[in-house]
Amino acid sequence: MHNSPTFTLLEAARWQDYELLDSGDGLKLERFGKYIFARPESQAMWSRSLPQREWDSAHAVFQPTAEESGGHWDFKKRVDEKWEMSYPLAKAEQLRFWAMTTPGRHLGVFPEVAAHWDFMADLIQKAGRPVKVLNLFGYTGLATLSAAAAGAQVTHVDASKKSVGWARENQALSGLGEKPIRWIVEDAVKYMQREEKRGIRYDGIILDPPKFGRGPKGEVWEIYKSLPHLFEICRACLSENPLFVIATLYAVRASAIHVAQGLDEMMKQHPGNLDSGELVTREKSANRLLSQAVYARWWAG
Repeated sequence: MHNSPTFTLLEAARWQDYELLDSGDGLKLERFGKYIFARPESQAMWSRSLPQREWDSAHAVFQPTAEESGGHWDFKKRVDEKWEMSYPLAKAEQLRFWAMTTPGRHLGVFPEVAAHWDFMADLIQKAGRPVKVLNLFGYTGLATLSAAAAGAQVTHVDASKKSVGWARENQALSGLGEKPIRWIVEDAVKYMQREEKRGIRYDGIILDPPKFGRGPKGEVWEIYKSLPHLFEICRACLSENPLFVIATLYAVRASAIHVAQGLDEMMKQHPGNLDSGELVTREKSANRLLSQAVYARWWAG
């Protein structure tokens, strides 16, 4: 067992293209680049701070259905099919990417995760050695591109061909086309099982699994049943001197303590540091914190 993990509320405070403008009554009002959106937020168990006219200025409102992530966008004003956003990286570089409205209420970026991008980029830049990073459930590739911009060789895995295509567009937009990135459309567990057999090892692993999902060939992912097995396979694919492992979980009832203990078991052979907590966003209107996800991360040292 490592030392008891610290519990941290992590904020991604360096955004310029994103703001949480207000929240309350089960909703959140956000700015993504030049557009404002209202989306459901069940954890916003308080009253809104901004007047109704501010909420009425939203370009689109997501109307959920009874299904977990089902629903549709109700557009109040014109919104481009996709628009450019950016995030400041180190050395005055900019991570550039496309945002767009999707059927599942998301827009191609989870802004709170930027706290992890900064954390691992710092570790990669200070490592003083080649670093191989694996990004599982990599979505639109922003963590992948952050790691690559910092100097890592990255393997990006996602079961969605559309998401990987989107990620490659973000790579081109960010001017990172020459960076050593492998793009893989595959079920995460199956891919890791093959990597273990091939003897492929990684210095850093990013895990951002969904609560529930299906692979390209119908493989079922269910977080509580599948994550312990994935931790086990990932442990077998670590290099002799791993640099970091980051796990982030959304929309689950698990505590950060439970994620940390699972990660602690995975990393028990490697001395290092363990941190866990919540990814939070600070609201502009009333300075309240909105919890977005739980996380745990391990790093060498």
